[in-house]
Amino acid sequence: MTEVICTCCPQGCHLQVDEQNGYAVTGNGCKRGAVYGPQELQHPVRIVTTTVAIAGAAHPTLPVKTAAEVPKERMADIVAALRNLRVTSPVRMGEVVLANVCDTRVDVVATRSL
Repeated sequence: MTEVICTCCPQGCHLQVDEQNGYAVTGNGCKRGAVYGPQELQHPVRIVTTTVAIAGAAHPTLPVKTAAEVPKERMADIVAALRNLRVTSPVRMGEVVLANVCDTRVDVVATRSL
């Protein structure tokens, strides 16, 4: 039995996931927790949020995020790839700044217009 804190909503339920019993979940306050618990143990995923350098804007960095969840084990690779990225203003919120980051089939998009 493994305990996982659910991050699907502000409740932060303490889920108990029983790997020996088909990843049965207890302690969830909503249906999302029943899906989140097994996924977190079998294939954890995250949205990566960070900033990248931008030239010609009022601010030196542009906030970005992955457009979809990526495998947790790829987060360090993605952040390393974005560390060397430099974009040029103007950039619109939602615009793709890096397509298919680290061959994940997920794009990195701007979360602010600059």
